[in-house]
Amino acid sequence: MAKFSGACLCGAVSYSAEAEPIFMGVCHCRDCQRATGSAFEPVVAIPDASLTVRGSPKTFSSKGASGMGVHRSFCPDCGSTLMSRAEAMAGVVMLTTGPMDDTSEFKPSMQIFCETAQPWVELGGDMQRFARMPG
Repeated sequence: MAKFSGACLCGAVSYSAEAEPIFMGVCHCRDCQRATGSAFEPVVAIPDASLTVRGSPKTFSSKGASGMGVHRSFCPDCGSTLMSRAEAMAGVVMLTTGPMDDTSEFKPSMQIFCETAQPWVELGGDMQRFARMPG
């Protein structure tokens, strides 16, 4: 069982979990690019029930490519992106890797929404690549 913990930049919001990852991946969709201010968002998906959050993150909701809601949580003080939940994946929370205390276990196996990946981004490793979200 893997242990995950992390906190926002200012420390007002933190989380911990002990769970086997459902998947680890990198998303290149435009919403993830905008939410992170970066070219992609690396995430570790775990069962939502395994997550404990301390502090009060703020949540921004929008529609994902599925037409269903995506709920991104971030620190209301420093703005650090912490996690997201997609209605299309009930019971799953995706932790962004930036706030993690230890990222050494992050080994992404897939890249999604590669059709909107920045042309200068080339990630190493043996990852599956999907133009959009796999079905």
